[in-house]
This record gives sequence, structure tokens and C-alpha cells, in this order.
Amino acid sequence: MTPTSNMLTIHPLPGIPEVSRGDDLPAMLLVALETAGLALEDGDVVVITHKVVSKAEGAVAPLTGDDEDAAYRRLVLDESVEVLRRRGDLVIARTRHGFICANAGVDRSNAAPGTAVLLPPDPDRSAHRIRMALEAASGSSIAVVVSDTFGRPWRRGLVDIAIGLSGIEALLDLRGTTDAGGRQLAVTEIAVVDEIAAAADLVMGKADAVPAALLRGLNLTPGRGRATDLVRPASEDLFR
Repeated sequence: MTPTSNMLTIHPLPGIPEVSRGDDLPAMLLVALETAGLALEDGDVVVITHKVVSKAEGAVAPLTGDDEDAAYRRLVLDESVEVLRRRGDLVIARTRHGFICANAGVDRSNAAPGTAVLLPPDPDRSAHRIRMALEAASGSSIAVVVSDTFGRPWRRGLVDIAIGLSGIEALLDLRGTTDAGGRQLAVTEIAVVDEIAAAADLVMGKADAVPAALLRGLNLTPGRGRATDLVRPASEDLFR
């Protein structure tokens, strides 16, 4: 993929009902596209929040017992491979996917009472299944990104990033190319799919019940990237 000089448009896909285990998420997305007056085209990117993917796959856990807060804390530890930091009830943990995030990605927002939503077991595989179904139905070559909201070290505020993807490379590697002044770039890699996830979140919102968006106008080169390509190895982590 290379940067595009074309106009980029971002379309929210509202109208997706509450998702439950076993629901046909690609079919629901196709209905939402039709309702929005859209049809998939080559080069489109569909971004989906992990919440609906997790719910469709049954990655939802009950908070059992009289103390839901205590049950939530136990669930966070169950979903953590390694706890890196604690402050009060906040836990920064590494998940089995390799992601380092707050509370191991276990979330009670937009979850049914008495439950918490987990990360999908394999978000890259989830994205791939959804892409295959959408491409089969539309005949178009597209990409799919599964997003989640993460905090960022050294920066305040939250931003959506890619935790799963299919049909696109995760990184735009500019090493060996030159900048506008002719200087060779030695270390520059752009986290393109994170930029895509963050852009999509601008039209989805956290309380608007819009769990998906369509990005059109990117100049995409199909690829086999995985969200795990973005996980920095511990050997390169200067702060852990």
C-alpha cells in the first residue's frame, strides 16, 4: 500500500442490531451497507469494533457471585498472560494475543448486565472469515479491520487501533525510500491499519450504537498482514 492522493471518505454503518452468539455478522454488515445506500467496491476497507465480533463468537463471560467488581478483577487476571503494572483497580497486562492493554481487554461497557466482553480468541482469523464472506457476497476485493480502543503510553486519551485484519499489510515500510528532501529513511514504518481504525472511530462513536464503518478511497495493495505484526517484541521495548 502507498499513500493516496485521492479523496478518502468514511461512511458509518448504523442500524446493526444487538449482536448475540451465533449471529451472521457478515450478513448484518451487508444489510447495514444496503441501508446506508452503499455497495462494496474493490479497495474498500470495512472496520468493525471487536465488541460485535466477540459477541457473535460468544467471547462473553458472566460475572458470577455477589460482587461483580471482584468477579471482573478475577476475569482480568484469567485473561492475562503477564501483569506488567497495577494502580488501584487498573491492570496493565499482556494478553495471549501479545497485546499490552488495560485490564487485558476485558470490558463491561456495552455488555449485558452481569457480563463482560472479552477479546476474540483470534481477531486476525475473525477478520479473515468476515472478509471471505463479504467478498463472496459482493464479488469485490476488500480488506477488513477489527478495532478496539487502547490507551497510549506517554499520551493522554484513547484511540482505536487494529487488533485484527485481513486483506492488507499492517505496516507501510518506508525504510530505504527517501523523504521530500532526498534523505534516505532508515527506520520509518507507518502503522497504517491503526490509522485506519482511528479514522473509522471518528464516525462510529462510543455511545451511538454504530459498530462498523466503510473507508473508501485508500490506495490499497492487497496483503497478508496480521495485527500481531504490530506487536513490538520485548527485545525492542526500551521501557518494559
